Amino acid sequence: MKPLIGLTTYGRNDFDEDTPRFCTPAAYCDAIARAGGVPVLIPPCQPDFETLSARFDGFVLIGGGDVDPSHYGGKTHETIYMTDAERDGWELEFARRLSQGDLPALCICRGCQVLNVALGGTLIEHLPDEVGDELAHRAPPRKPTEHAVNIEPGSKLAGLVGGTVCNTVSWHHQAVRDAAPGLKVVARAADGTIEAVELPDHPFMVAVQWHPELSAERDPVQQGLFDRLVEAARQRTVKK
Repeated sequence: MKPLIGLTTYGRNDFDEDTPRFCTPAAYCDAIARAGGVPVLIPPCQPDFETLSARFDGFVLIGGGDVDPSHYGGKTHETIYMTDAERDGWELEFARRLSQGDLPALCICRGCQVLNVALGGTLIEHLPDEVGDELAHRAPPRKPTEHAVNIEPGSKLAGLVGGTVCNTVSWHHQAVRDAAPGLKVVARAADGTIEAVELPDHPFMVAVQWHPELSAERDPVQQGLFDRLVEAARQRTVKK
């Protein structure tokens, strides 16, 4: 049996208020399928962690709009966009519950921020205000761009990507400010921006600020994050 991997979705009104819909970009699903898993979308309309944890083998918290600053004592900023109370509430609780168990989880971009806020960390509301724009973390107006990240030797992430430097596709204007208690910072960009955190005592809870799904089809290093997630899910199932 292939592992079932649950993926979070965008909010119901993120793209069209006249026709509410839950959706997830296909690149995430394609990366899970290439890894040998079965991707299944999990919308925020009816959170039930007990049912999800019993039926799924692993999870991906995907990217998307910004977490409302009220959740981390942050400030409003004109660049904050696509906040969604329903999605925030569901994902923050989901991330907390995942951190307390042993289900494998890969948190991507917004997902990285959600995990950090869920466990008590804070975010930088708009990166250029604090680190400048010499290194672009997204291209104007809101497009992906590429840059390298430096990974902590000996970290779980270094083991997953097979090294301490990797090239990434970046698409964000926020990032972790203060890492939550228990989370370990394991990657940074050249300008000091936190690019990844992980939960050392968890079997597999890794959060990256970049978008591995956007280059996974052509980059074995980025596809490897999904491969290792699915393998961890498979191994957990075998041990049950």
